[in-house]
Amino acid sequence: MTPGRIVIVGAGQGGLQAAASLRQEGHDGPIVLIGAEPGLPYQRPPLSKAFLKTGEADKLVLRPRSFFDRNAIDYLPQTRVEEIDRGSAEVRAGGRRIAYDHLILATGTRNLRPPVDGIDAALDLRTLADAAALRAALDRPRRVAVIGGGFIGLEFAAVARRLGHEVSIAEAAPRLMARAVSPLMSERFLALHRALGSSVHLGVPVAAVSATGIELADGTGIAADLVLLAAGVRPNTELAEAAGLRIENGIAVNSRLRTSDPAISALGDCASYPDPRAGRRIRLESVQAATDQARFIARRIVRGEDAPYDALPWFWSDQDDHKLQIAGLAGPDDDAVAVGEAAVFRFAGGRLTAVETVNDARTHMQARKRLGGMAAPSREQLHATGYDLAV
Repeated sequence: MTPGRIVIVGAGQGGLQAAASLRQEGHDGPIVLIGAEPGLPYQRPPLSKAFLKTGEADKLVLRPRSFFDRNAIDYLPQTRVEEIDRGSAEVRAGGRRIAYDHLILATGTRNLRPPVDGIDAALDLRTLADAAALRAALDRPRRVAVIGGGFIGLEFAAVARRLGHEVSIAEAAPRLMARAVSPLMSERFLALHRALGSSVHLGVPVAAVSATGIELADGTGIAADLVLLAAGVRPNTELAEAAGLRIENGIAVNSRLRTSDPAISALGDCASYPDPRAGRRIRLESVQAATDQARFIARRIVRGEDAPYDALPWFWSDQDDHKLQIAGLAGPDDDAVAVGEAAVFRFAGGRLTAVETVNDARTHMQARKRLGGMAAPSREQLHATGYDLAV
């Protein structure tokens, strides 16, 4: 039976998709969407890329105001949820108590701020307000230091170089994007950023931030008058934890994306779930995962579907003229095999776990198709066909 009032906490792409999918699936009860930021829900991925070049915030908006009116979605922007009262099935937000029959948590993440002296002087790139402040700070030639060599830091670094700024990248790990890609792909992107003219420092953490730049733990000083912090994120679990929900690298949900309270679901960056392919609990920082999970929860609520969530993870990052796409989810120790100039195949236990590609949409889509089932191809099978995913 479809619950009556559904309250969604978090108005990012996952939370908005949950509201939209509930209506698409036929839910006709009240929907309340609560967001902490002002304005309409917007896309975050372009903040580190296109928006820095154009400043066109209107193009980031996911749905116009008329969408919420037309679909009878009660959207509450600039409203923080202070408490979940599970006993009375209510949330307390903006001085109101809002009852729910089912609650969906899409609270996302916030930037990780490491215990580094002077770190508060570094700028963030998480929200539209962050991106606008950063863009304004790039109004004249700057010496820019980027703390973090993951997707966001590298996307920003590539844009900053193309805008003519001097860029230095400091990554504490021994290679770029170490959590996301193989050593082979890390090397390719290291070469890209050095070819763009960025200075890249690997394997030494940042020890201090000041008005004149950053200092690495080995004493190396990097002059900068603008510092961007892009050293990872932390899931926003405080609200769920205070409500007594289980927390395990995020808000823990089961294979149906329900929390330890069956009247509450969670999705996106803030939630960890048991992945049937990896055989372990994972938490994905991915717009695509958030939207996939939102659609799944809507189908489960409205249709009563009871199948486990098993969507294939996939990711992308645009850095200068290199479009990195990853189908599947590899572990840090998975084997890596270079296939041609544009692809790296990852293997664990003799089975394909992920395929990394650069500017090769065809192979990426083939990989998503082959990895989409529960029985991934073996290394032997792929070797016999010359790693042709279409066979």
